[in-house]
Amino acid sequence: MALLDVRSISYSYDGIVNVLLDVSFAVEEGTIVGLVGPNGSGKSTLIKNIFDLVRLQSGTILLGGHEHARPEAKRLGMYLSSNDYLPEFLTAREYISMMGGLFGLEVDHDEAIGLFRRFSMDGRYDDLIEDYSHGMRKKTQLVSAFVIRPPLTIVDETLNGIDLEALHLAEKEFRLIRDEGRSIVLCTHDFAVLERLADRTLFLDLGQVVHDAPTRELIEEHGSLATMVVDHLESDLR
Repeated sequence: MALLDVRSISYSYDGIVNVLLDVSFAVEEGTIVGLVGPNGSGKSTLIKNIFDLVRLQSGTILLGGHEHARPEAKRLGMYLSSNDYLPEFLTAREYISMMGGLFGLEVDHDEAIGLFRRFSMDGRYDDLIEDYSHGMRKKTQLVSAFVIRPPLTIVDETLNGIDLEALHLAEKEFRLIRDEGRSIVLCTHDFAVLERLADRTLFLDLGQVVHDAPTRELIEEHGSLATMVVDHLESDLR
């Protein structure tokens, strides 16, 4: 049984134009899946459907075998959004404690402080988030996921705005999470990151799945993920 099973999802904001059209894919345990596509391809809408942030209009989504809107499913997945809208009136300690509570976990604050140190935020764990830079907020989101380590983490452009050293550390943590049998869906325009990390890549355009295959096979066929995307988009213009 797949950890995440998306079956025949279609979605429209106006009832006329489909943002998603019959999208199906699965995420197995212990895998990193890349999610790519141009702006407006439906990636964010797909993620919102998975996490029940918009009402499912057709199809089914199962997480750990549970219907995605059920509490049992929601405890299995964590969403790191593309923005850095964190509660500014909390410290990082309070925020990560709150996130852990949502998953029924007692947070290991020593571990979180160690991650803050590794992400060049030593001494800032008890500072208010309102005093954090954009990059620090992004790193705080990542640290929360690395401490909580749910079965599934979906990362939606959260890597944007962090420095190269932090990116290297994040990639190392993603690999460790995969080796523990947990899964990650990594939505990013940084194709080089996906070529280093992703076991499979899902390419979405105009709300439809264009490719869903092992990343290595897509690179062998197209030369690179960037070339795959560009060639497809250019073919649509011809």
